[in-house]
Amino acid sequence: MFEIASPTGEPVSIPTSPDEDRPYFAALDAAARTYLEEEGYVVLRGVLGATDCAGIRRAFAEQVKPYQGFLYRQTTACAERNRFNAHGHVMNPLLNLQDLDPHHFERLRRAALDAFTAPAMVGALRAAFGEDPKLVQSMYFEGNSATWAHQDTYYLDSERVGTMVAAWIALEDIHPGAGRFYVYARSHRIDLAKNGGDFDIAFHHDRYKELIVRLIRERHLELRAPALQAGDVLFWNAKTIHGSLATKETNNTRQSLTAHYIPRSHRFLQLQSRIKPLALSEHNGILIHCPKDQQRLQNRMTLFVESRFPGPFYLAKKLAVKAATR
Repeated sequence: MFEIASPTGEPVSIPTSPDEDRPYFAALDAAARTYLEEEGYVVLRGVLGATDCAGIRRAFAEQVKPYQGFLYRQTTACAERNRFNAHGHVMNPLLNLQDLDPHHFERLRRAALDAFTAPAMVGALRAAFGEDPKLVQSMYFEGNSATWAHQDTYYLDSERVGTMVAAWIALEDIHPGAGRFYVYARSHRIDLAKNGGDFDIAFHHDRYKELIVRLIRERHLELRAPALQAGDVLFWNAKTIHGSLATKETNNTRQSLTAHYIPRSHRFLQLQSRIKPLALSEHNGILIHCPKDQQRLQNRMTLFVESRFPGPFYLAKKLAVKAATR
């Protein structure tokens, strides 16, 4: 086992390898569905092949890392240039690979969409939903700057709150000191304060983060950080508290994809306050939301403006979010 600090600052032991790990499954069969429903997450092994994982990593290294321009980032949802650590790992993860401009990132965009719609992925999500999934958000991580503990439903969900399912896809064997993805088992049974008022994301996001940490301590929730290898996938419920641990060994990468899905027949709920119309395309028969698709001139113009005038642009965006969540 490997000891590391938890989000509450207390030491926690996590498995070094799958041999030390909790139950995991090969497919989302009846036993795996029961585990997901009871624990709020489940691990499926070998969902993607090693060759597919290597191809995605290679496309990221060859197309994203040398890129000098602005791309949308997961941590801030803002347009930023690549930020590297001392070992040359990109530390600001990408947001929505389906939006990448195919003129610069055609191989990565295609390979990621193939992974998000792979037969084993879709099969697992169909088993969870009882219908086809619809992709509403995605991310790519190389380095890990640690992600705060949170429930996805605070930011995005299905209109039927708590029915969204997300997937964390390991693209390499994840070292325990590289900032493992974690969940708090059975935390999906907890209802928290809504996004708005004193907990709005625009101006009081820190209060929400503090509330989560306090709740983890008070409820004595159990952290689990499974040992995932290339091609393994951890699925979790929209209300399951999760995040990524601090990186203890910064020479290691944590290359991975994240994808968020809702049932095909459901509408998309944003910030617990509004139904968001989706800009849908289709890949391998699965609907894909492309909110800022860089194939469209209007979206390229927006990226140009916000990357060159970030102060006024993001202040206006915060005020709009505050108005929507009041």
